[in-house]
Amino acid sequence: MVRFVLLVLTVCAAGARGLYFHIGETEKRCFIEEIPDETMVIGNYRTQMWDKQKEVFLPSTPGLGMHVEVKDPDSKVVLSRQYGSEGRFTFTSHTPGDHQICLHSNSTRMALFAGGKLRVHLDIQVGEHANNYPEIAAKDKLTELQLRARQLLDQVEQIQKEQDYQRYREERFRLTSESTNQRVLWWSIAQTVILILTGIWQMRHLKSFFEAKKLV
Repeated sequence: MVRFVLLVLTVCAAGARGLYFHIGETEKRCFIEEIPDETMVIGNYRTQMWDKQKEVFLPSTPGLGMHVEVKDPDSKVVLSRQYGSEGRFTFTSHTPGDHQICLHSNSTRMALFAGGKLRVHLDIQVGEHANNYPEIAAKDKLTELQLRARQLLDQVEQIQKEQDYQRYREERFRLTSESTNQRVLWWSIAQTVILILTGIWQMRHLKSFFEAKKLV
C-alpha cells in the first residue's frame, strides 16, 4: 500500500524552490504548485540511498529510478513518466491553479532498496527561471544587451501571467462568496418560514387544547 504524503509549496513570481526529502520503500510524495496558465515548469532531482554500514547517504545505484506524475487542477494527467536515479522533467501548464506533482521510487523492483530509505533532492523552477539564458545566448548569438532585453521581456510576460492568474483567483473567490451568501440568505429565509409555521401550529394546538378543556 502506498503511503501518500502531501506537501504544499506556493510558487509565486520568485519562481524557484529547492528542497530535499526522505521516502521509504512504498512511499509517495506529492507537492502542490500554484502555477499560472501557459507557464513552463522544470524539475531537477537526484537521489541518494542510505548506506546502513557507513550510515551515510550515497549516490543511488544504477537501476533505481523515480516515477514522476503531474496532474492539473482538473486532475488530468499532464505528465507520467519513469526516470532514472537522477533526472529532469518538464511540463507546461495549460490551466491556472494548483498542480499536483508526485514522485515515488521503483523500489518494489529493487532488492537493494529493501527496508532502506531514499533521499531525494528536488529543485523546481517556474516561468522565466526555467530558461537557460547562457544556452539561449549561445544558440541565438545574442549580445549581452540583447540577452538582458530578452530576460526583461520574459519577466514582464511572467508578471502578466501572474496578474492574470490573480484576477482568475479573485473571480473564483467572488463567485464562491456570492454563492455562499445566496445559500445563507435562502437558509435564513427557510429558518424564518419554519419558525413562523411552528408558531402558527403551536397557537392552533394550544387553542384546541384550551377549547377541549373548556378554558376559553
